[in-house]
Amino acid sequence: MTVYIIILCTFLLGTILNILSMPRLKDQNQEADGRVSILIPMRNEERNVKDCIESIQALTYPHWECIIIDDQSNDQTPALLKKYTESDSRFTVIQGRPLPKDWVGKVHACDQLSEAANGDYLLFLDADVRIKPNTIQQALFVMKRHQSGLVTGFAHFPVHTWLAKLLVPLQTFIVFFHLPVLVANYTLFPASTAAHGGFMFFECKAYRHMGGHQKVKDSLVEDIHIAREMKKSGKRVTLTNISPSVACYMYETNEEVWKGFLKNIYAGLGRSPLMAAAAAVFYFSFYVLPFILAIAGLALHDWLYLAPLVITYLQVFAVDAASNQSKWHFIYMPFSAAALIILMFASMKQSHTGKGYEWKGRKYV
Repeated sequence: MTVYIIILCTFLLGTILNILSMPRLKDQNQEADGRVSILIPMRNEERNVKDCIESIQALTYPHWECIIIDDQSNDQTPALLKKYTESDSRFTVIQGRPLPKDWVGKVHACDQLSEAANGDYLLFLDADVRIKPNTIQQALFVMKRHQSGLVTGFAHFPVHTWLAKLLVPLQTFIVFFHLPVLVANYTLFPASTAAHGGFMFFECKAYRHMGGHQKVKDSLVEDIHIAREMKKSGKRVTLTNISPSVACYMYETNEEVWKGFLKNIYAGLGRSPLMAAAAAVFYFSFYVLPFILAIAGLALHDWLYLAPLVITYLQVFAVDAASNQSKWHFIYMPFSAAALIILMFASMKQSHTGKGYEWKGRKYV
């Protein structure tokens, strides 16, 4: 038990070091330095159109254009885009071309957006992302300070459904826990990086030199792969705590949560059964087992058995506090870890049985 507790304390200390090492979007603003192209792919995003556009219109950066691609939507997205942008000349709406067989839908949409962009900087946003008025100045400050070609990070994730509460905040926890932030931000080692496709702020020259989205055209986790390609091209990627200024309203229903994570998680593990099994054993041993031990401790009146759960709760609470998550979210961690394990094996099964994944009406193998 002593060794087990020491390991968990090491996890806690490493996570705190990562939190302290990661830059934050905050009140240090860079003066206007060139034109920013804000690029937003939309496919069947009728519930997000209005709020997304109003978030962009509130920006205080003086030189920006916003290009939105309607990616073959079959809902009210086209009509709403026309309604909310036609009186604002800073917005351009383009129609997406049919999806080629060897491309992933979002990646193809982002590639078309990059072709239409005129800016010195490219800010790729998802339709469900909302940003504060001075976010561009803040991101530009981080880019200049760290001399990076890409600034990215994980937003604040408001969650409502029970499955979202279990799984969505785990994205941030996994990054703060597993990624050595100092190595990720200050070296060009490609394997040590993370990114979130909902917020990708590129220096345009670095993006085009790297090869853009064409380099990752068949990737279901294009954000991670494009960050690695950026490093391979010789430019730094700065992973930033963007949660003070950026919110991402990812999923509205439990079904969306399940399908969204299902298509990404096994691909993020390199489609490796060994990696999936190792991750399952790890998360059971250190994030499910402490809950079981705590129950046993209460039954046996042995308070030492409560220590592992307390330590894991402190680790999760530290991440939640840093990323503006609910202060009570840490309570869910044993159940979140169990859901993660189930999801990993379900995603692996979908891949190896050839069933593939479905997202926004498109099928991916």
